This record gives sequence, C-alpha cells and structure tokens, in this order.
Amino acid sequence: MTLSALDYAVITQGIQAAAREMGAKLIRSAYSTILREARDGSAALLDAEGRTVAQAELIPMQLGTIDAIVQPCLELFPAETLAEGDFLINNHPFHGGQHLQDVFIFNPIFFEGELIGFGASVAHHLDLGGGSAGLNPDATDVYQEGLLIPPSKYNMDRDWNGGPFERLVAANIRVPSQTIGDFNAQFAANLMGGGRIKELCAKYGVAAIREAMAGLLDYSERRVRAAIAEIPDGVYEGEDCIDDDGVGDEPVWVRVKVTVKGDSIDIDYEGTDDQVPRNLNCPLASTHSVAYSAIKSVLTGPDVPFNSGVSRPLTVRAPYGSVMNPKPPAPVRARMISAYRGLDSIIKALAKAVPDKVTAQGFNVTTIACLSHLEEDGFAVHIEPYGGGFGGAHDKDGCDAIDNQLSNCANTPIEAIDAGYEFFRIESYRIVPDSFGHGEHRGGAGFIRTYEILKDGARFGIYSDHHKYPPQGLFGGQPGTRGHCRVRRGGQVFEVGSKGSVDLLKGDIIEVFCGGGGGCGDPRARNRASIEEDIAEGLLSPGEAARVYDVPSAAE
Repeated sequence: MTLSALDYAVITQGIQAAAREMGAKLIRSAYSTILREARDGSAALLDAEGRTVAQAELIPMQLGTIDAIVQPCLELFPAETLAEGDFLINNHPFHGGQHLQDVFIFNPIFFEGELIGFGASVAHHLDLGGGSAGLNPDATDVYQEGLLIPPSKYNMDRDWNGGPFERLVAANIRVPSQTIGDFNAQFAANLMGGGRIKELCAKYGVAAIREAMAGLLDYSERRVRAAIAEIPDGVYEGEDCIDDDGVGDEPVWVRVKVTVKGDSIDIDYEGTDDQVPRNLNCPLASTHSVAYSAIKSVLTGPDVPFNSGVSRPLTVRAPYGSVMNPKPPAPVRARMISAYRGLDSIIKALAKAVPDKVTAQGFNVTTIACLSHLEEDGFAVHIEPYGGGFGGAHDKDGCDAIDNQLSNCANTPIEAIDAGYEFFRIESYRIVPDSFGHGEHRGGAGFIRTYEILKDGARFGIYSDHHKYPPQGLFGGQPGTRGHCRVRRGGQVFEVGSKGSVDLLKGDIIEVFCGGGGGCGDPRARNRASIEEDIAEGLLSPGEAARVYDVPSAAE
C-alpha cells in the first residue's frame, strides 16, 4: 500500500511521540538519582527487524547503535521464536553492548499475533556488582566491572516479577531495591511504547504502520546523504589525546581519517593507539555511536530523526585491539573518555571541510564521580555524571556548565541528593568565573562541586579527562581550562587525579572541577556588549577582560 501524505505525517508523528513518551515514563518511574535526576537512560521504538525507528531525546551515545545491540539477541532468538511476555536483554560489551552499567532491554510488540517491533530502553544502573561499589577505576578486565548479561531471552511471568532471573540480578548487586526498581522502569517504558504502537495498528492497520516506519528510515537517510553531498570530496584527518591510560603519564592518541565521496562518508580510526590496561577502552558499538552522533550533530538539524537511516551513508572502522575497538576481556567502564576523543577527532577533521558547522572543543568529558558507604542496612551508592563548558561556535558562545554531545545528562539537584544520602552532603556548587577559553565567541564556563564527608569509611572514585591537556580553541580562539579533583583534609590538600579512587574520613572535602570550553575566533573581534554582559553576570572578572580583550574594566 501507499500512504497518503496526511496519513504518513500523522502516523510518523505518533510513532515519534510514543518514543518521547517512553523516555518520560522511564525517567519518572526510576528509583536511582542517576536515572531519575541525571536522566542517564534512553528509550526507542524498533521495527520487527530490530532497526531503530524513533527514539526519545535523551542520550545519543546509548541509542546511536541500539539496533546493533539487539541483533546479537535476534541471532540467538529469531523473531519467529518470540512470544507474548518475552524480553531480550544485553549488556555485554563484546557482544554488541557498550559498557556493563548500560543494560539494554527489548520487549516485543505483538498485534493480533504479528510482531510489529520492539519497545527498547537502556538505563545506566547504579551498581551491577564488580570489584567496588559504583565504579572500579582499577579494574584490569571486564569481569571486575560487574555482572555480564550476554544476549539472552527471558519471560516476564516466568523469569522476572520474583522469578529466577530477577533474583539472580538482585543477589549480585549492592543496591537491589534501586537497581531492580530501575529495571522495572525500563519494562514500564517499553510496555507503554508497545501499547501506543498497538493503538496505531488498531486505527490504521499493520501494513500502514510498517510502511510509515520504513518511510522514517528512508527520510533520515535522504537528509543525511543530501547534507554529505554538500561537503567537498576529500580526505580529512583529525586527532586528539586522552591525558593518560590511568597507569602511566603518556597520552593515548585517537586518530581518524574521514573520507567524503559523493553522498557517503567513511570514518577510519587507523593509527589510533592500542587498547590500554585500565577501563578507558571503547567497545566497537560505542565507537559507531560516536561516529553517527558526530555526523548527525554537525551536518543536520533537530528536524532529522535520529534513527537507523542516519547510519546508512556511513561506514566506520577501527583497528582490532585499539582503544576504539578493544579485544576482550579489556575493561571498558570509562569508555566515554576515549569516545569523546573520537568525537573530537571527527569534528577536527570536519572543521577543515565545513568550518562554519563545527564548534571549538568543549570540556567534552563525561566525568563520573562515585561516593559509596557501607551502612548498617546495606550499601549506599551515589553516582553523578558531570559535563563542563561547551565549545564556542563561529556564531555563538558555548553554553556554561552543561553536559556534552554524547551524554546529554541533566543536573542532579542538591535537594534530591540531600534527601537520599546521610554519609555526605553538598558543600558548594557554582560556576567558576574566568574558566572558559576566550575568543570572538567564548567557550562555556566550567563549574565546581564540593562534597563534605559526614561518616568515616566512605569511598570516592572518579574517572575524567582534560586534567593535563585543556580543550582546544578553534580559528584563533584560546583553549579552555583543565579540570581537577582534590581532597581537603584538615590543612592538607592532595590530588586524586582524573582516574582513581580514595578512602575518606569524616570531615574530608572532595572538590571536583570540570573546566570550560575552548573559544572560537580571535578574541580581539569579540563584541564589547558581550564582554560587558559577561562581567555583569559574574562570569568574567574586570581584570581578565582588560588583559585578554584590551578594553577598560566595567568599573571605568
């Protein structure tokens, strides 16, 4: 059949609205602060072949390759073997997954006995066991990072809801009430999305829904190909480095070659450094997500749906055994560190081809800070993802104190933290003046968050980057600022570093600073009104304005 333009528009908007509603359901049903407040989770609708049709506007990294994550499940458990109540699940980094904490669940959607698609969701879970609570920066293999769930099929009535799989998961984690609660939030989102698709099937028919789903994929493909076709054919290279591998002091380089030919792009990470002994390695599914997200964000706008059609004009390769495609059993918990260096490398390459479409380098790190404590009634675990300052663009300043392109997490309110934890409190939380790279359009400012420890026996872990090498400016813009992590104990101050952990005492103060983004363009071309506005907002000190922009201070 061929849908009318009107029916196509109504159905496709209904499908995308259902995916957005799934995202809202996932977040509002969650138990943990990392999912409920930081919004570190995503939801999507897939067709019967496991292709992403529509997704919630949450975490690009998680959903960029959700179709690739379901495929290993479907290879073991083909669509024709699935029944009502079944679900597929996968978190294995070397079988299509990303890192263990991101658990992907797929609930089949049946209408009158026919498989229409899947309701899919992923959540970053607070704890999945492993060598230490929340995160284990010292892990040397993936088995130390938590519970591995290979591509599997279970049934809601038989295996969940008090069944053997739920009991197995609960027995292997430190915070079962929150983790199982977040699993249930995923199921709730998936089943609600499935219900919306069934409503559309009842109104328009199965054939119409399938045609609309295929049309959405074709539309995104056409738009991406059209955008690529506007780029001059050629080979463009970029590179960026991780501060270190978590053991030594040498940087780890990520290099990329972007080849544009007609309406397609080949992205090749040849020349990237070998995998490292700590958890910075980026599984191949994550590496693909990086590439799709980079091309989507640079070349298209929000009117182009981010679905499996986006990936059709793209090929992505990375040497096996490199930090962007590690061999098992490499640890991968902090794969966002190398992922962002991969993103920055692609954007640097594209800056040579489409300079008006890229931004300077932002802080571009998913900093993860974890505090844990063994209470009388079990573990208390708190995890927070942080961003930093965004990079300046050719036509606008970078955003202040915000998460970055791949992760897109939200701020965790202090009130929510105070209500949930008794072994620490937030001492301060503020944007830091003069913490951005200057330029015609400045980078976004960084921020600092400090925690006071209220009980002995707490443990702190972190992974981050840009503590040695600041975010780079673009087209004459100045670099942003480096981050840091410190512990203040009495009159002493000591560095934790960007990738490490430390045991804490009552009264310790943990200080986490996420730096600002690089500037874009010559600072001497910056608009005077923008300088004065930054001073009035407290983001720029008068002395720094006089030094960098060669203008009188606001007091004059």
